[in-house]
Amino acid sequence: MLPPSILIVNDDSIFSDGIKALWEAMSEIGSTTVVAPKSEHSGAGHAITISRPLQSEKINLECGLSGYAVNGTPADSVKFAVSVLMDKKPDILVSGINPGSNVGQSILYSGTVSAAREGTFRGVSSIAISLDGDGNIDYSSSKTISKKIVRSVLKNGLPSDTLLNITIPNIPKEQMKGFKITKQGSMYFSDSFEKIENSRGLESYWLTADHNDPDPSGDDDSVAVKEGYISITPLHSEQTNFSFIQELAKWDLR
Repeated sequence: MLPPSILIVNDDSIFSDGIKALWEAMSEIGSTTVVAPKSEHSGAGHAITISRPLQSEKINLECGLSGYAVNGTPADSVKFAVSVLMDKKPDILVSGINPGSNVGQSILYSGTVSAAREGTFRGVSSIAISLDGDGNIDYSSSKTISKKIVRSVLKNGLPSDTLLNITIPNIPKEQMKGFKITKQGSMYFSDSFEKIENSRGLESYWLTADHNDPDPSGDDDSVAVKEGYISITPLHSEQTNFSFIQELAKWDLR
């Protein structure tokens, strides 16, 4: 029996520590193909490139990782990998490991999650993996957890158009409380702009944001991670607000 074909992508670029860790973990499970943006695309969401042609460049890193850098977004990388670089559709797609959690509203902005969503568009079982925290990141535990989840998906499969969004607390594995099935929580961003002025008096601004969680509950993704659980959220692309359809139908739109 042939080993599973695993497509590895991310939004932090092919040179990031997170994709190296994921490649090391996935190499123990199957045959890996790494295709990722050449530069960082954090917060790119599901953007695609249509204003210029895409190109790929073969990259060989000292750690042994060999893959392709694409001059586009995470979603571009998945499209390019499946349509151009790979001989056949992969058995599974794994996106990450992203430094920083993707929970609540951040799921919509995340290039890591969007790469996995692009995989579902193409009929590939897909997983997005993030590691909470933006300080000292230790990928050792997340590598072990990633292997367990990927093996489970390969064994059990996923429903059509459904991806798994995994967020791992950045704590020692022995302190983790286990896995918790969660829903997308209520965490949202309140934006602020930090003004910068250069020597010529030209103004520019850095976008920064605070996290807010107005209605946290025990099965929210962000709450589970804060409590030391590995959050597993099944996501799909259907965004229709079905509970509002009947009310909307009452509007006089003549």
